[in-house]
Amino acid sequence: MVAAIWAEDEEGVIGVNGTLPWSLPGELQHFKETTYGQAILMGRKTFDGMKRRALPGRLTIVLTRDSDYQVDSENVQVFRSRKEVLDWYQTQDKATARDLFVIGGAEMFTLFDGCFERLYRTIVHGRFDGDTSFPENFKLNDFCEISSVTHASDEKNNYGFTVKTYESKK
Repeated sequence: MVAAIWAEDEEGVIGVNGTLPWSLPGELQHFKETTYGQAILMGRKTFDGMKRRALPGRLTIVLTRDSDYQVDSENVQVFRSRKEVLDWYQTQDKATARDLFVIGGAEMFTLFDGCFERLYRTIVHGRFDGDTSFPENFKLNDFCEISSVTHASDEKNNYGFTVKTYESKK
């Protein structure tokens, strides 16, 4: 399965200075549980914003046009094109195949739009300053919502959030 997973505020903001504009341990736990054991794909800017740190328990795939970009880690693979990523996904060993989760940034969601079978969208109940927003032209109408779970703010999460899951209508 190829999926997208992201969190956005009520205005569609997804990032500021290469990081998330909020700290929500509950939402990060959802992200971990959903992507653990799978492959996560991000652009170079997103990976650099994570201080080039591979997340435990996941294969990290970085997509960049920079032909000199390298990462010295067995848990990180670098690809140069959408086609290379999709070829890797299609030719995985069936016994150890992983789902592919596109996690950002905005360019990656646009580049892989049309490939997604499922979406995991978290809406953070608040408005934040940011420099990156989820793509306005993303074809959310090509999906139907299959679940919605709201989490209230609490002592660990300063903002409430709603996790919505969608499946492709195709």
